Amino acid sequence: MCEGAVLPKMLKFTVPLMLSSILQLLFNAADVVVVGKFAGDDALAAVGCTGSLINLLINLFVGLSVGANVMAARHYGAKQEDELKKSVHTSMLLSIIGGIVLNAVGVLWTEGILKLMETPESVLPLAALYLRIYFIGMVPNMIYNFGSAVLRAIGDTRRPMYFLSLAGVINVVLNLLFVIKFEMGVAGVATATVISQCISAALVVICMMREKGAIRLDLKELKIDRKELVGILRIGLPAGVQGCIFSMSNVIIQKSINGFGNIEVSGSSAASNLEGFVYVSMNAFHQATLSFMSQNFGAGRYDRLKKILACGLLCVTVTGLVLGNLEVFFGRTLLGIYTSNELVIDAGIRRMTYICTVYFLCGIMDVMVGALRGIGHSFVPMLVSLCGVCGIRLVWIFTVFEMEKYHKIQTVYISYPISWTITFAIHLGSYIVIRRKMKNRLG
Repeated sequence: MCEGAVLPKMLKFTVPLMLSSILQLLFNAADVVVVGKFAGDDALAAVGCTGSLINLLINLFVGLSVGANVMAARHYGAKQEDELKKSVHTSMLLSIIGGIVLNAVGVLWTEGILKLMETPESVLPLAALYLRIYFIGMVPNMIYNFGSAVLRAIGDTRRPMYFLSLAGVINVVLNLLFVIKFEMGVAGVATATVISQCISAALVVICMMREKGAIRLDLKELKIDRKELVGILRIGLPAGVQGCIFSMSNVIIQKSINGFGNIEVSGSSAASNLEGFVYVSMNAFHQATLSFMSQNFGAGRYDRLKKILACGLLCVTVTGLVLGNLEVFFGRTLLGIYTSNELVIDAGIRRMTYICTVYFLCGIMDVMVGALRGIGHSFVPMLVSLCGVCGIRLVWIFTVFEMEKYHKIQTVYISYPISWTITFAIHLGSYIVIRRKMKNRLG
């Protein structure tokens, strides 16, 4: 990452990561498709409306995996073998602790939170059942996320993709078996997801245990190194808090959508699932920018930072525009995979029209966040994102949306592109100011 042309190396790094992220998303997509086709619209709404709540609960620890990625990449770029070894073992033990915490929270409190979200009564028991089973798999989920973050830090995005490919195929097969053959409904798709997560986690652990050098995982050496933990928390905690508050704002938006009834909830769930494929494709360039920035910053190659950011912004813009608008163009066909109800498809098209056409705005916003975190600034993007995204969306929901004239589902959806645009502009300004200060400090 620290030598040669940036663009081809970024693409080589990003494509497996993009495919890996899409496969991970297919876990939930397979759940939604199978229940929508074989268990009915209530089951579809039950699985679909849990996405924002799942993200709310797990994003803190997923944010910490960002810190693990940055610390490992920085040590790898600076050739600090001892520090890299400590970072690896601290990260993996932290993933186990995080998974246990999430398991407890998810199993005990999800029904209460679903009620606060005003989840329709007809889908509440199914949604609660799905979440309780889903959160049983949080330990392997976190192990995979942290392990793949460490592997990304050294430029390896291929093996996590292979592991998810195998786990994804098993997930789909088990979905069909549990739902169609054993008629387990949402319990079946949740169980299949947990099993597939266990498989992907086991493969990552075996891979890291067979590595050579400082990246090798030795289970006997799993312990928390205080200095590495502080570094991971300094970068990852703001990222995790940002992700949690992002998800909290999305929970409030989901609550607003829930008020329009099962048809709109089902349509929004299916459309949101499709949007996810565009999002993770764009997010791969956020991860690439983060890793490239971190390694070059650790190696002292400050001259490459501007080029890395430019490549990240260019790639994410093209990806978002092409994939987002393709989804809109083929929207009815794609939504038909999830449901045969024309009213649900119409509801999904309403959402996609407002979000997918300009989804690249979300991508360039995230790339700016990756650039800032890669050079060691995690608090600034957290603060900006909280004010620019969460703040604007919440103010919009509690003011404009509450007006009788604008109390429409379209008013909810338009809050997304408005918040992305404003937040990107502030992130860009923050990055320019920080880089100028760096140049002045370095002479």
